[in-house]
Amino acid sequence: MSITYPISSIMMRFVTGFLVALFILFGHMAQADISRFVGEFSGSASIASVDGTSSQRDMSVEIEEQQKGFTVSWTSTTYKPDGRVKEKSYSIDFVASDRPNIYAAAQAKNIFGHSVQLDPMKGEPFVWARISDDTLTVFSLFVNDDGGYEMQQFDRTLADGGLQLEFMRVRNGVQQKSVSTLLVRK
Repeated sequence: MSITYPISSIMMRFVTGFLVALFILFGHMAQADISRFVGEFSGSASIASVDGTSSQRDMSVEIEEQQKGFTVSWTSTTYKPDGRVKEKSYSIDFVASDRPNIYAAAQAKNIFGHSVQLDPMKGEPFVWARISDDTLTVFSLFVNDDGGYEMQQFDRTLADGGLQLEFMRVRNGVQQKSVSTLLVRK
């Protein structure tokens, strides 16, 4: 014979509150931890183009944790055969999306002062990031004037002493460039 006890409404509220708190706690723990990627990293590589040419390039990246997300800033310095040096720098803030481990780029402010993504239909890049296991990936999608596209993918994977960078640029389904190098933690 078993005895059952009615659960009081106070106890039910306590259990419900406890379960909600656990759900929130584990939900935050399940979110990817950007702090593992935070730091300054640099390296160099020989960049292979689809036409068979290559060029030497120095690269650096800084990943900073922010209150509502993180910032990825990177610089690429290309050394031309004629002695010219070309440097490009970018910095993008990312904020959490409604989907776990996927982050929206916060590249512009709307009329209400909220950070929003750029508009690819205006020739601006559509950028987002994700964290999957030990890899932070930044994707950039460009819609060309003729309606074609260019996609760039930067995979930065945690490695001994830094980040393993794998970069690929694809235009209309054809790979244009690729880079593979270790970026050493400063």
